[in-house]
Amino acid sequence: MNLPDILKVKIITLSDRAAAGEYEDLSGPLIREMTQEWFKNSGWKCECDIVVIPDDSGKLRQLVNESSQDYNVIFTTGGTGIGPRDMTVDVVEQMLEKVIPGIMEHIRVKFGAERPNALLSRGVAGVKGSSLIYTLPGSVRAVEEYMGEILKSLQHAILMLYGIDAHEYGK
Repeated sequence: MNLPDILKVKIITLSDRAAAGEYEDLSGPLIREMTQEWFKNSGWKCECDIVVIPDDSGKLRQLVNESSQDYNVIFTTGGTGIGPRDMTVDVVEQMLEKVIPGIMEHIRVKFGAERPNALLSRGVAGVKGSSLIYTLPGSVRAVEEYMGEILKSLQHAILMLYGIDAHEYGK
C-alpha cells in the first residue's frame, strides 16, 4: 500500500463551552499548528480540519466513524479526565480495532512524575480502519506535552499502518 500524496488530519475539540461560543478553542488550533509544523519538517504534505463539538457521545461517535473513512490521523482534545462530562475515552476506546497503549502510558508516567494530576488523564491511542486516533486532554499545556511525545513516533506509526517497512522507507 502506498502513502497518499496528502495525509489528512482531523482534529475534534470536545467542549460544551467552546461549542456554545463562550470561549475560544485554543487546544485544537495548537494541535493543528504542531501537526502542520511536523509534517512540513518531515517532507510530507497534510491537510488539517478542525471541528468543535459539545461533550456529546453520539456526535463524537458519528464524527469518529465518518472521519475514520477519510482521515489518516484523528486527534481529539478534551474529555479525557474523570469529570462527569468526560466521555471521550469511553466512546473512542470502544471504537478502536487495535489499541496502542504504550504512547499514552509513557506520557502519563513522564509528566505524572512532575505533576501527579497528569496521572488522572485517561487518554487512549489506537487504530480504527486506516486511521490513527489519539485522545488528548483539553488544556493547552497538556496538548503541548502530548503532541511532543506523539509526534516522535507518528511517522513510524503511519508507515506501519500502511504496511511500509520503516527501515526501508526512503532508501
